[in-house]
Amino acid sequence: MKFGPGGHDGSGRGRGRGRGRGGSPGEKFARAFAQAAFEGAKGKRRARMFQRGELKLLALHLIAEEPRHGYDLIRHIEELTGGHYAPSPGIVYPTLTLMAEMDLIDEAVDGDGKKIYSITEAGSARLKEDEAQIAEILARLEGVSKMGEASDGASVRRAMHNLKSAIAIRLGDEDKGSDKILEVTAIIDEAASRIERLK
Repeated sequence: MKFGPGGHDGSGRGRGRGRGRGGSPGEKFARAFAQAAFEGAKGKRRARMFQRGELKLLALHLIAEEPRHGYDLIRHIEELTGGHYAPSPGIVYPTLTLMAEMDLIDEAVDGDGKKIYSITEAGSARLKEDEAQIAEILARLEGVSKMGEASDGASVRRAMHNLKSAIAIRLGDEDKGSDKILEVTAIIDEAASRIERLK
């Protein structure tokens, strides 16, 4: 299942088809993606989030906001979808390499020895050319996030993701058996007990 900006098939035909029925393009895509995602959990085909070239444009938009590592891009795209989709490193890093070869971004190494990417003049010019398409991509991701929030279990998954992140941030540098680890463990145990007692 492929979804292009504005509902076209990538060939330039069909732009605007279906507008005004069933919500905005982002909302309609979100509904279709959510349905396909749930079907995928049952062994059926999953929806494809990005049409050809769209991940490149989204990455360029995010790098224009601030220089980013590849992992930052993956995490931020996941946040844009409310935690319902994250591109794989096997897709993101080759895309970044291609963008650097096209002189859309600069590649440097930070103090930790990790690659960090910043936008070039050519990249900024490309963003201006494709502002409308980027806006459609962002609207689509927002639609996925909103539809996911409304779906059963989505808010629970988001809360669990937040819990995991908070634990990693607070306990990342703690020694085994530290008071902070014991305190966090007690909080989690208490929350688990309260959930078990729900009626």
